[in-house]
Amino acid sequence: MDWTALWLSLRLAGWTVIVLLPVAVFFGRFMAYRSFGGKGLIEALVMLPLVLPPTVFGYYLLVGFGRNAPIGAFWQEMFGHPLVFSFQGLVLASIIFNLPFAIQPAQRGFEAVPIEVREAAQCCGMSPLRSLWQVELPLAWPGLMTAMVLSFAHTLGEFGIVLMVGGSIPGETRTIAIAIYDRVQAFDDTAAATMSAVLVAISLFTIAATYWLSARVGRRLG
Repeated sequence: MDWTALWLSLRLAGWTVIVLLPVAVFFGRFMAYRSFGGKGLIEALVMLPLVLPPTVFGYYLLVGFGRNAPIGAFWQEMFGHPLVFSFQGLVLASIIFNLPFAIQPAQRGFEAVPIEVREAAQCCGMSPLRSLWQVELPLAWPGLMTAMVLSFAHTLGEFGIVLMVGGSIPGETRTIAIAIYDRVQAFDDTAAATMSAVLVAISLFTIAATYWLSARVGRRLG
């Protein structure tokens, strides 16, 4: 069992969710409440990671994060090491690749908030920030929970993006999915089966905890 790879995967998934949650709240709310020209195009761009093969998407990220690209050059200048084949590069790639898994459920969650409720909050003199915190977020909670769970679970199972952007550097970019692949390639079925079972157990626990938390929040709101 490669515990280092498992811990790295959990860190990667955790940072991805932490960064994506405020992004999902902001963009999900904006896309749910605003109508403007080009909205369909923006939604299509957000959904792009779902339709592109991970290796293709990973290739473009690899090029975009390279030393000759503006982002990669800026990172190299600021931190003294390349963005590709680093944990930070994996986090950034995972955030971009998981945008549809975070924004779409959040958008649907905010769309489910009745407009009458938001108007009532405004009539009561609530500021937009207070209305968001005390009214909209509790009602949009199921969508936000779905966004976090999907992003976390999808990050744990990422393979193509991780391999293209991070490679398989032990302790730096070798995630549990890459470790399983390496064990299969080495005909170590026992280790591969053990790591796969651990990954399944973590995913099931995450889903169960989410359902429990959502039910508890629903009872409190009810």
